[in-house]
Amino acid sequence: MRILTQLDEWRSATADARLARQSVGLVPTMGALHEGHRSLVAAARAECDVVVVTIFVNPRQFSNSTDLATYPRELEHDAELCDEWGVDLLVVPSLEEMWPDPVLTSVHVGALSEHLEGVGRPGHFDGVASVVTKLFVVNGPCRAYFGEKDFQQLAVVRQLTRDLGFDVTIVACPIVRDEEGLALSSRNARLSASSRDSALGLSRTLRRVAAASGLSAGAARELMVTSLAEAQVETAYAEIVSNETLTPLGDDEAAIGRAVIAGFVDGVRLLDNGPVGK
Repeated sequence: MRILTQLDEWRSATADARLARQSVGLVPTMGALHEGHRSLVAAARAECDVVVVTIFVNPRQFSNSTDLATYPRELEHDAELCDEWGVDLLVVPSLEEMWPDPVLTSVHVGALSEHLEGVGRPGHFDGVASVVTKLFVVNGPCRAYFGEKDFQQLAVVRQLTRDLGFDVTIVACPIVRDEEGLALSSRNARLSASSRDSALGLSRTLRRVAAASGLSAGAARELMVTSLAEAQVETAYAEIVSNETLTPLGDDEAAIGRAVIAGFVDGVRLLDNGPVGK
């Protein structure tokens, strides 16, 4: 495995791979790697000749300075995992390399980024869209792997890829959960034993709403809010949305689409989602 820190080195390495008629798989991350990331790398390894993992904690997608400061950084361990998983290129650019001062350009993906996570985290998806755009520009044509846990982010990335005409195939990978059902996340490391019990309320809520057949979207929302409160999760939102547009369904519409949840457990913001009505 090669570890690269300069964007020019990375651009040249993937360009050389394509000249050699090798396919390139890209797995963008912010580090603190876990089994969820491993599943993305495994999917890329199975489908591509060259697997690239990027690790960059992007400050432009954090609206909370404390969240940025406390985000786990474990580069040495992450590099060991990438080597073990069969990654070919690990790209670890500095902040100055990614965003040389001043940065005057931002990418905004309209309606998709302006509700759900976009309400509680203003500017978050502009930061995501901007950094993903830069990663795609530097890496070049590829297959790019994203997890379904960040369902809204996946929708935003798909939209910007279509709108900007990138020669990139977006590959969605299923949510990876631990043995108790908690969706894997780098933020889980900040959960205490007691708060972890509350955090399991997110996946338990999704199972409940998926198992309740024939619900309207309004009734499904009420069920989710009640279930999260029982688990002592401070709910940011609990919605039933369209799979394609992520638009919340009307109260009287059948609950067929995606249940999306965000909540706080002891100050840690957690996300989860799952299909309903199918």
